[in-house]
Amino acid sequence: MNGVYIVIITACFLILAYRFYGAFIAAKVLTLNEFKTPPSIRMRDGHDYVPTNKWVVFGHHFAAIAGAGPLVGPVIAAQFGYLPGMLWILFGSVLAGAVHDMVILLASIRHDGKSIAEIAKTEISKLAGTSALWATLALLIITEAGMAVVVANSLFNSPWGTFTVGSTIPIAIFIGIYLRFIRPGKIKEATIIGVGLILLAVGFGPAIRDSAVLAPYFTYNVKQIEIAIAVYGFLASVLPVWLLLAPRDYLSTYMKIGTIAVLALGILIVAPEIRMPATSQFLWGGGPVIKGSVIPFVFITIACGALSGFHSLISTGTTPKMLTNERQVLPIGYGAMLTEAFISMMALIAATSLHPSDYFAINSTQQAFAALGINVHDLPMLSQMVGENLMHRPGGAVSLAVGMADVFSKIPFMDQFMGFWYHFCIMFEALFILTLIDAGSRVGRYLLQELLGRVYKPFSDTEWWPGIIISSAAISICWGYLVLQGNISEIWPLFGVSNQLLGTITLAIGTSYIFRTGRGRYAWVTMLPCIFIACITCYADYLNIFHNYIPGNKWLLVIISVIMFILVAIIMIEAIRSWIRYNRSVIPDYRTQAEIEAQTKAELN
Repeated sequence: MNGVYIVIITACFLILAYRFYGAFIAAKVLTLNEFKTPPSIRMRDGHDYVPTNKWVVFGHHFAAIAGAGPLVGPVIAAQFGYLPGMLWILFGSVLAGAVHDMVILLASIRHDGKSIAEIAKTEISKLAGTSALWATLALLIITEAGMAVVVANSLFNSPWGTFTVGSTIPIAIFIGIYLRFIRPGKIKEATIIGVGLILLAVGFGPAIRDSAVLAPYFTYNVKQIEIAIAVYGFLASVLPVWLLLAPRDYLSTYMKIGTIAVLALGILIVAPEIRMPATSQFLWGGGPVIKGSVIPFVFITIACGALSGFHSLISTGTTPKMLTNERQVLPIGYGAMLTEAFISMMALIAATSLHPSDYFAINSTQQAFAALGINVHDLPMLSQMVGENLMHRPGGAVSLAVGMADVFSKIPFMDQFMGFWYHFCIMFEALFILTLIDAGSRVGRYLLQELLGRVYKPFSDTEWWPGIIISSAAISICWGYLVLQGNISEIWPLFGVSNQLLGTITLAIGTSYIFRTGRGRYAWVTMLPCIFIACITCYADYLNIFHNYIPGNKWLLVIISVIMFILVAIIMIEAIRSWIRYNRSVIPDYRTQAEIEAQTKAELN
């Protein structure tokens, strides 16, 4: 299979899905109403509720939802072969993920931009709202741990990588100071300077690696890096948003768009062969990367490229407060998720273009790889070209970076820059993971302060410094401790299960919303994926607990898994009760989208 064919198939499939299925949901299920005044205009305050250009909102929404998950998840799932991941990305994104994002985005708009917990409280019950709040907080902690372990596995004993990634922190702080005090408002200047400094940091890496004096200061083991990332998460959640979070997000957006564009172009030019088979011998378990079979683990491993509950935090966060027209829900809610699916497919292509034995050598521990009884193929040569040992670095980040760098190096005149491209890709992945970690730590701090504020009122004040310090430390310690308790084969499935369980919650809430608005005959668009992903994810949760965590005495992971299951069970029971209640009491609305818009327009006039 040639990678170009997969790119073409993916692009055509996603475009047709947007044109027909997305349009069907917009017109028939949600009846988007361009004449209905959105909260960004009706509640405009210049801070949170701000009418914003459609494409600016799209860029913000896409940058917020497309973190490291769509890059790393497909790479890890390649253990099963390229076909299972490819099918789940295509059909999952169209029938579940994009529907999930689109429905909850409109529900939030119709609820004045409220959070998923508040929507659950209104649409289902107070108990469901409280459970959703706790589930969201738990997901954030688990997500931080899942992302941190990926970075740690890609940077240990790598002075070049550690220096480059570490340099992005003072660079972001400098850009924040530059925009606030030195040259306020000069965004183009800051962008050029910031991106230029990051590229210099990548290029200066070999000098650090080869320096007997400097290299030891940038060489750490896995545990040391994990602790350092937790400390960074604490500092990032405490520092003013303009000093680190905002400039890092800004620079990350440019790096993401530019790198993905180059990767897409590189795949079309190089036309890499997919060397991983369509299905591998590990389809039904026994693989060294994921401890389980393709069903259910492919559905939770690719936790962002097809369906992601984490997206609900964005679709009920800043995005609904910025849209100026309900018709924009289709390109932003549905379209941004399909764009993320396309990126996931390119990551899958880059990883599966490696020789299978090299893929397993990178993503397996030394003991697991030895048990396979296979020999590496191109890995010694690749290790020499990138300038460091690539063996036994599980987590997906390293194998993806090698695959991307291999594609880039085969572009004409780029064959001498394999090492640069590899470390650039590691920096590219780590940059977005750290962006998610600092943003997630801050959001987690807000949620914890909200919960603690119900017990001690001063905590609800987000400007109260004791509350900021205590809540930030608590969040960072929780996910930092979780990272230290497990490895990628344990933490990533926990993240995937939690993420998909939150997706289940969101789809259940969306179904309740569709019933309440009188469009119950179309409730299957969210109900069917809700039931499917609930069954699949609960099965995965069961396997994690009894096959992975209990045999390994990982009791903390057992407790977290059980808590998430209980929260989801409560919400699902409450949601089903609301479906039955609405189906009996709500009068069906058979008006077409045109009729609804005409009536709204007449009322405005």
